[in-house]
Amino acid sequence: MNTIAIARSELSKRQAHSGLESEPVNQRGRAYEGFRQQIIDARIRPGQFVSQRELMELLEMPLAAVRELVPRLEAAGLIKTVPKRGLQIASVDMKLIRNAWQVRAMVEREAVVHFARVANAETIAGLIEAHEAILERALRPHPDAQLEKDAQAVDWGLHDSMVDSIGNEILSEIYRVNSLHVRLIRYDADSMRPIQVVPAMREHLEFLHALAAKDGERALDHMMAHIEASKHRVLAGMLRVGQLPGSV
Repeated sequence: MNTIAIARSELSKRQAHSGLESEPVNQRGRAYEGFRQQIIDARIRPGQFVSQRELMELLEMPLAAVRELVPRLEAAGLIKTVPKRGLQIASVDMKLIRNAWQVRAMVEREAVVHFARVANAETIAGLIEAHEAILERALRPHPDAQLEKDAQAVDWGLHDSMVDSIGNEILSEIYRVNSLHVRLIRYDADSMRPIQVVPAMREHLEFLHALAAKDGERALDHMMAHIEASKHRVLAGMLRVGQLPGSV
């Protein structure tokens, strides 16, 4: 099963599980997933101000669900309430970048060690196939319009699957929230996205081939190097377009 299929399967499981919950809980979950998708699809900008009414329209949810969503988003550091101005989406600065990538490295180090033990040859082969297909498309003279979306599904699908393989729901939730911070940062570096696909896929493939060779130590080294390289690509992109305030 390739990474896109894995991601879709996980979404289906969450949706099926939510159907067993009471309606208020179900609405809260749908509102959160809707907000998450807004970030993933880059329809919400870092630092943007929104009202609860605007969130209602964006998420297509009732006001009660949005009001219950706000404390959860505030606790996650994804929004903050600004008196007389409304709700502000988290802004991107060097502190956020440092903290978000530090959490990534800490969680994924444990995830890689575990994944190297439990991933079977068929799973790894499927992941390699999915990454090679994206890389081949990215190297074409004129990449297709769907490339970026599919590349993100393969890229983040691998990371999410590794973390979820641990089977720790608390850790997975921490990682999912942190991933939203990372995606807000990546949105600010939007002008650099097209040229990030090729190095990201190549770095993933180095990691996956090490897994296929049952070399867990080398796989870990490749993943840690990939996480660090992804941070530097984002920093370079933000510097290029003048969107990097503050300092570490």
